[in-house]
Amino acid sequence: MRSIQVEKVRDAVRDMCIEANYSLSPDMRCVFEKACQEEKSPLGRQILNQLSENLEIAKKDEIPICQDTGMAVVFLEVGQEVHFEGGSLEEAVQEGIRLGYTEGYLRKSVVGDPVLRVNTGDNTPGVLYYEIVPGDRVTIQVAPKGFGSENMSRVFMLKPADGLEGVKNAILTAVKDAGPNACPPMVVGVGVGGTFEKCALMAKKALLRTTGEHSEIEWVSNLEKEVLQELNQTGIGPGGLGLAPRPFWRFMLIPIRRILQGFRLQSTSAVM
Repeated sequence: MRSIQVEKVRDAVRDMCIEANYSLSPDMRCVFEKACQEEKSPLGRQILNQLSENLEIAKKDEIPICQDTGMAVVFLEVGQEVHFEGGSLEEAVQEGIRLGYTEGYLRKSVVGDPVLRVNTGDNTPGVLYYEIVPGDRVTIQVAPKGFGSENMSRVFMLKPADGLEGVKNAILTAVKDAGPNACPPMVVGVGVGGTFEKCALMAKKALLRTTGEHSEIEWVSNLEKEVLQELNQTGIGPGGLGLAPRPFWRFMLIPIRRILQGFRLQSTSAVM
């Protein structure tokens, strides 16, 4: 049995909340730079270059990439041989979010009640997911979820007879309906199968995959590539201005899940 002080979890979550809002991960940065080089529209290139400049300023000056610093979504994989000491794990994670958003001068957008809509003032509570796994390690992933993209999330309940064509049409419909509202260029995550709530969770976790990865399952990989090509021909364009194709950085499809999410900001992770 391995003991971990909850304050270490708190500090890790705090640092990740700030890092994920200040800078892009290397894989996302690489794909973004490639998009800048390959964009054919002059206005599209101008927009992408402005976004690239914004990324450099945010990283250098340690300020948020985007004014919408999102709702903190935290995934924890906890080894079954781990014992936490020093307080509540849940409270430590929420305290890490609070410190990250206050010390990092990130916008606080969370309200305590969806109807009364009184801002909590520190961007808590965040959304937490736990998974118990073998071993004595703890892996934490923090993903700030902007609501321009969150509000464009869709779920489609398909019939078995709809097949892969039905899945593809659902994805295209969701992205086209979202248009500029999800702040393109964007990341698209898709899950197929399972129950309503399980699909949503798995689709969101799919967004944490490394950019450019494709499924090891042949039919899934083929569908990923086919749908990505069609998505990039929608004409939404950088900034949603209806310019040249290539509005998407990556597309991920995970089998045995079904849901579609947009995701603008990156995730960051730590292993203890």
